Amino acid sequence: MAAGLRPGLALASGKADALLLSCMDYRLIDATGRYMTHHGLRNKYDHVVLAGASLGAITEKYPDWNRTFWDHLALAIELHAIHRVMVLDHRDCGAYKLILGEDFSKDPKKETEAHAAQLKRLEELIKGKYEKLEVELLLMNLAGKVEHISDHSRSVHT
Repeated sequence: MAAGLRPGLALASGKADALLLSCMDYRLIDATGRYMTHHGLRNKYDHVVLAGASLGAITEKYPDWNRTFWDHLALAIELHAIHRVMVLDHRDCGAYKLILGEDFSKDPKKETEAHAAQLKRLEELIKGKYEKLEVELLLMNLAGKVEHISDHSRSVHT
């Protein structure tokens, strides 16, 4: 439990369906909102923004970002009784270029693999701490199309 929170506080503060972790990239702010609205989540989710989204939450280069993500997740659970974490990475991500030192956008297959590796690593960490939370791993292109990343399949949504 996050410091200073009391059990049962979620009931007094209302509920949200999910916590969304997305990147700070200004090019996708509107597309992200449209995606969430299209999936019935308008005004029903908490939102954490970190450069690189999944990578930002786990990179050793910026440990304060890690703490920020985990603190926000704990608060979202306690205050809003979330039951799902949605992690939305995106293609052509500048944070991936800077933190990992490679421009993955030049090879879409390699780019998908790079994002999938970070997304799945974060999912494992979330499930290790909060096994009952659902975790959705998503990858958006610059046109706003979203792929679900999983071990078994990739499907595309708008």
